[in-house]
Amino acid sequence: MHKVPKGMTLVVGLGISGRAICRHLARQEVPFMVADTRETPPGVDDFRAAHPGVALHCGPLSALDLREAAEVVVSPGVDPHAHGLAELTGERIEPRVVGEIALFVRACRAPVAAITGSNAKSTVTTLLGEMAREAGRRVAVGGNLGTPALDLLAETPDAELYILELSSFQLETTPRLGAETAAFLNLSEDHLDRHGDMSGYRRAKLGIFRGARHAVINAEDAMTWPEAPLPAMDRFTIRSPESNEWGIARHRGSEWLMHGATPLMPTGDMGLAGRHNQVNALAAMAMGHRLGFHHEAMCRVLRRFTGLPHRSETIADIDGVRWINDSKGTNVGATLAAIAGLGPTLAGRIVLLAGGLGKGADFSPLGDPMARYGREAILFGADAERLQAALDGHVRVSRVPDLDAAMTRAREIAEAGDCVLLSPACASLDQFPHYQARGEAFRRRAEQYAEEAWHGG
Repeated sequence: MHKVPKGMTLVVGLGISGRAICRHLARQEVPFMVADTRETPPGVDDFRAAHPGVALHCGPLSALDLREAAEVVVSPGVDPHAHGLAELTGERIEPRVVGEIALFVRACRAPVAAITGSNAKSTVTTLLGEMAREAGRRVAVGGNLGTPALDLLAETPDAELYILELSSFQLETTPRLGAETAAFLNLSEDHLDRHGDMSGYRRAKLGIFRGARHAVINAEDAMTWPEAPLPAMDRFTIRSPESNEWGIARHRGSEWLMHGATPLMPTGDMGLAGRHNQVNALAAMAMGHRLGFHHEAMCRVLRRFTGLPHRSETIADIDGVRWINDSKGTNVGATLAAIAGLGPTLAGRIVLLAGGLGKGADFSPLGDPMARYGREAILFGADAERLQAALDGHVRVSRVPDLDAAMTRAREIAEAGDCVLLSPACASLDQFPHYQARGEAFRRRAEQYAEEAWHGG
């Protein structure tokens, strides 16, 4: 067994976050070595070039004696309870096992706004970042989205505010975040192979509230509420707001985003489509309000922001049919949010394109909302049969071999006022290298349809 030298920090994992951890420790002049359970991790040559002389152990962690290490810093993709680390986390003996965000907290000297949730956290993080810029703040945005948090410190050391999207993997290794404002948007089944059950998953997510001065929570989802009240809390809701909530209500003959009794803007003026994105906007505004952003600055962002790629992204409107790319909808919760968000806003109905690798998920929750809002579910990929079993009897179902055939079928049956929604509720790896490739395939074909319609084809 190899021993980690006394006083040495051990970095576990050579992925994107692991490399950011190494860069940060090097800048801080903290002595460290690296371990990766893979025998030949990708990027190992680049690592050696960037950190000559830093020891690298490849293979099982159980081959390392960690008892005299100063600290173990794990990448988000590394389970802190994995063999070789479990003894340290389970018995709570030194060294402590922490993650990249714990190092970020130690070094950060500006307020932090943090967002988590099973779905929509990238949209809310990006919205809040745009609102901060519109309000004239020097802001750095990243974390689980885009630039790793530790690299933000080096790239934008003069930031007045750091806005971080954080995953459950990052939060479970963060002893105390201390955010100025922290949002927990929603919770649905995901990552249970890591967290064991929904209770474990929720417990990891609730780490976002440790030391927070303000919480933003979902009034419709008690699983997002902290176990003990925070100094200040705001709730967002799809209903007409009570008291000081952020919600949606009728005003001047149309629906408006509201803060209590104060009207903010008509929902119809938003660049984002769907009720779920109206809720995302309310969560971002609640955080921005806490941070001192003017309402009008936030509303300007909401008018022009049309969404992130592959996240309820409107691609085209063809003969009155809206084509929306939600390829990032890789789990049932994300697809439910898209259906429930878009359905009430349509004059017509939803044509759902779904399928891929379901990761053992229960698809049955999709049945009722598709019965309410769906015209047809067009299914493809490895788990199309399981999806069909869940949707039969609720909505018309057709099976096709792939996404291309699904889009051909959708174009044949969609009517004016409908929405063709790619929200697969599944991973893409059976037919695509990643969800981005799936979304780009949808985009190319939808744009081709739009071009044909423009030319009368």
